[in-house]
Amino acid sequence: MFLLFPYLYLSKIFNMNHSPVEGFSKLTKQRKIDWLVKEYLNEDRSYEQILQQYWNEDATLQKLHEEFSENTISNFYMPYGIAPNFLIDGKLLALPMAVEESSVVAAASKSAKFWLTRGGFKTTIINTKKLGHTHFIFKVEPHKLLHFFNFKLKQKLFEATEDITKNMRNRGGGILNIRLIDKTADMMDYYQLKASFDTVDSMGANFINSCLEQFGKTLKEEVEKESDFTREEKDSLQIVMNILSNFTPDCIVRAEVSCKINELNDDSGISNEEFATKFKRAVTIAEIEPFRATTHNKGIMNGVDAVVIATGNDFRATEACAHAYAAKDGKYSSLTHCTIDNGIFRFWIDLPISVGVVGGLTNLHPLVKFSLALLGKPSAQELMSILAVSGLAQNFAALRSLTTTGIQKGHMKMHLFNILNQLGATEDEKQYFVNYFKDKTVTHHEVIAEFNKLRGK
Repeated sequence: MFLLFPYLYLSKIFNMNHSPVEGFSKLTKQRKIDWLVKEYLNEDRSYEQILQQYWNEDATLQKLHEEFSENTISNFYMPYGIAPNFLIDGKLLALPMAVEESSVVAAASKSAKFWLTRGGFKTTIINTKKLGHTHFIFKVEPHKLLHFFNFKLKQKLFEATEDITKNMRNRGGGILNIRLIDKTADMMDYYQLKASFDTVDSMGANFINSCLEQFGKTLKEEVEKESDFTREEKDSLQIVMNILSNFTPDCIVRAEVSCKINELNDDSGISNEEFATKFKRAVTIAEIEPFRATTHNKGIMNGVDAVVIATGNDFRATEACAHAYAAKDGKYSSLTHCTIDNGIFRFWIDLPISVGVVGGLTNLHPLVKFSLALLGKPSAQELMSILAVSGLAQNFAALRSLTTTGIQKGHMKMHLFNILNQLGATEDEKQYFVNYFKDKTVTHHEVIAEFNKLRGK
């Protein structure tokens, strides 16, 4: 019965409340929607109308978006905002930010304006090296494998990937180095071919993975031909996987701001010296306390991810790398740092980040093209700098609020319209609440209470 009717069998065994579907990816978009409405949405066709509302009227553009991913039935919109007045390395930029969280764009803009008259943001590209590994198991003496690698295999790996790397080498990039890493202390018979790459203006994932897969093939071929290995040793070789690493501690950019403490002139009502001291203490707490560091760094990534998404890059890779780097010393810590020495306030971030401005969505998505044009068609290194600045600006705004007026005052004012939209407020009612909360802190309870009073409930 299982062979003839597998889904029916599973339904009986697990008492599933819905029927599995076979060949879903081969269905047309309409048939996918029909199945979902029937199987999961109780034949309520209003959900189909919701999906259709987000289809682009331009059929060609809609098809382009659908082909970005699999099993696409609609588009998911996010607000696309602009944070102006960013003075970065002497250039005045407006940053595109795709983000749904209230106050992110406003906070970044506020920081940009603050530092605009204090020298702006300065950045330094520390390195652009990216990494990938061929992970393999080999039951052989480490010294024997090392000798084979140094005197035979390494050169063969470069030669075997010449066709793959040709275009990248012509653009100034390619494979920088290949090392044999002995990991047998951590796992029996486990080794790595660890390669470093320069992918110039591309993020380089496909390029790196193509090189690594060739490494795996070449390793197997060369081991098989090597007379110094026994038959038993040759048969023990297992290529586990060939894959880039999203942890790029050597692809890193520094962004910083600085000014004299007496030029801080914060408008919170406290002295410049007190503001600088409280600000530095807040950063120090994030450096030593992982519970605070997690929220601290999440705020940084609010700014980074918004620009990463707007420029068609991979925010998940960016997140993974940043958080791994924050824990590189064995304890999760702040990505930003602050000093107030000799009357100078200095605040900076060292951000490991791998992004591209060619390939992927950068050549396809119209809004990504707009974002890159808005930024002056930056190189990958220039985009690294912009992203680090966006994260630093976001963190400065958050810490400035936390150490002075508190985070809720500004955050909840930005969240006010979300609450009012949920309540179905009219435009006149929204304006009433903007005026009502001009000198008050917005709270969810207060909005609802006043809204009910306004409506006579």
